[in-house]
Amino acid sequence: MRNKTWNLSHLFTNDIDPIMEKKRAVVKQKSYAFINRWKERTDYLKDPTVLRQALDEYERWLRLYATDGDEGYYFWLRTAQDQNNPELKGKFNKIDDFSKKIGNDIRFFYLRLSKIPRKRQNLFLKHPSLSKYKHYLERIFIEAAYILTEPEEKILYLKSAPAHANWTKMTSSFLAKEERTVFVGKGKKDKLTFSELLSLMNSKHNFVRDSSARAFNSILRKHADVAESELNSILSNKKIDDELRNIPRPDLSRHISDDIGTEIVDTLTQSITERFDIPHRYYTVKAKLLKVKKLRYHERNVEFGEMTKKYTFQESLQLVRKVLGKLDHSFVEILDRFIHQGAFDIFPRKGKSSGAFCAHHLISQPTYILLNHTDRLQDILTLAHEIGHGINNELIKKKQHALYFGTPLSTAEVASTFMEDFVLQEILKNADNTLKLSLMMMKLNDDVSTIFRQVACYAFEQELHSEFRAKGYLSKEDIGKLFRKHMASYMGRSVEQSRGSENWWVYWGHIRSFFYVYSYASGLLISKSLQNSVKKEPRFIKKVKAFLSSGLSESPEKSFKKLGIDITDRLFWNRGLDEIEILLENTISLAEKMRRI
Repeated sequence: MRNKTWNLSHLFTNDIDPIMEKKRAVVKQKSYAFINRWKERTDYLKDPTVLRQALDEYERWLRLYATDGDEGYYFWLRTAQDQNNPELKGKFNKIDDFSKKIGNDIRFFYLRLSKIPRKRQNLFLKHPSLSKYKHYLERIFIEAAYILTEPEEKILYLKSAPAHANWTKMTSSFLAKEERTVFVGKGKKDKLTFSELLSLMNSKHNFVRDSSARAFNSILRKHADVAESELNSILSNKKIDDELRNIPRPDLSRHISDDIGTEIVDTLTQSITERFDIPHRYYTVKAKLLKVKKLRYHERNVEFGEMTKKYTFQESLQLVRKVLGKLDHSFVEILDRFIHQGAFDIFPRKGKSSGAFCAHHLISQPTYILLNHTDRLQDILTLAHEIGHGINNELIKKKQHALYFGTPLSTAEVASTFMEDFVLQEILKNADNTLKLSLMMMKLNDDVSTIFRQVACYAFEQELHSEFRAKGYLSKEDIGKLFRKHMASYMGRSVEQSRGSENWWVYWGHIRSFFYVYSYASGLLISKSLQNSVKKEPRFIKKVKAFLSSGLSESPEKSFKKLGIDITDRLFWNRGLDEIEILLENTISLAEKMRRI
């Protein structure tokens, strides 16, 4: 594979490409052509046929230009590659300011649609000429109860970066700068980045993971005071926004934006919390297998067994490609297109964003995938996970218009976990009992982290916001106590909340996105249902593709009903949790058979 970093030439050739200025001018011209055409008109708020014309023009603008065109996407990606480059930050901030100005000026369209009287809303939703945009309008009308006046919305929009985004970027950039020299093998030391330290704590070698944990905890401790101020500031901003909008509970705005009912999320999280005995038993088994009385906090993800084989990125890619081919050839075609286009940034570097993600922006722009591949078996699954997101994006592009490009967070993890699990099952096919036990433990670890840990984090967020609103400010010690409490709730007595664990909230970016984490659990449990259907009937993959192509065109509840899934039913979630319990039982049986516990 020739490209080890993104080929961004589909957007611009370099950071000072002279075409940027010309493209920015086109974005401005097209944006204000729409604004000037519709801002003083009211006929589209009364006549369905005129509204159809306006929405068609709006969709084309969003498809090709939006508020920042290629430049905003380009510099967002570049800052992920090099978080500590001040020139890139400056360029991104400039295009971000440019984007916010246009965004503020064009918001009138969305805001005025939300103020259409209820009687006329029903007329519009039933009108044949607007069927193409029906669910888009439905979502606007649901959100309308919490939308303020145009001047007020402009103020909230303009303050969003300094009151939230800039704070969180600050913390993540401080962490990304950090390096520490730690043990990486017997008698061998190396200087590692923050993300590499996080990965190394999963080592099966005690002295390696302890050395990495000490370094990792020292970084978190160093930045805890700053993170305290950051988190309190964004919690305060969230409180102010909710009070202005009369939003009764902090997580409601997330549910509305995710197009999912609060009662569904409550049913999901309650169902999972009631089954915390599953992770409790898992960690007890893990402690026995590792021959310790208790796991220390940083050891909860430690690798069990012999998984020392290294998988190069090319080997990982070939395996994922093989699995995708068995599911559907169109998946392979999408992957090959990613490879040809240079969609991957593969290896860790100082200053590069940690973890992994799949990026998209406008429906007319390419998908990009960021990885931090270190040749571990887990990295194969990460690759499959992010490619799953990428496939989801491309299927939506093929079937939907720009207003339906994307997925609600409530279902965003379905495609990714679907692909990831099929890849793991392929690896398990040729595994002997020793490797099989290791892989089953790894799968349980992933399921526990994706489902139970994320729901415990959701509960932590709920209490975090509640306590902040009651007290007005939370010290780093207050936040640490809450964090430990909720992490202990799902881990049980076999995991020690060891020294340093009270600061692990410092780096957890998801809690800065507010109530995002439940979507990992919902996505994986729904994915398990789809996987079972495909295993029973391979032709069911066509229905899976249809779902993955639906984007934002209908609510998740309606989409899943077409597949025979009722996500309002507690029994549905429990059936998925039963599968994890069965895997746990089978793992225990295999471990006992092998006399490992």
